[in-house]
Amino acid sequence: MADWLPTLLATIAGILSTSSFVPQVLKAWRERDTAAISKSMYLVTVTAFVLWSAYGFLIGAWPLIVFNLLSLGLSGTILALKIRNDRSEAGASSAAPASRREPEAVRSG
Repeated sequence: MADWLPTLLATIAGILSTSSFVPQVLKAWRERDTAAISKSMYLVTVTAFVLWSAYGFLIGAWPLIVFNLLSLGLSGTILALKIRNDRSEAGASSAAPASRREPEAVRSG
């Protein structure tokens, strides 16, 4: 097998997997809507990218290092947007006056 083939495959895989985060980042950034995004999933994903990046440094595999750091940045952005939006929604709901409740149905006799 050619020596360049594993690096080529890793580079193509890295480009594809890293670019898969871009639409989610753009959507969350533009719409400021992260309600459907799982915070726990992105906590696990960010942790995994940190570990993969460390592994890449330990074995000296630049495709692992580069693409996992890029993916870490993108998934970290999504996680940060999720946390920010959750906090702003929690602050908005706690600041709402209690008198704005739904009117109760009129009971018939």
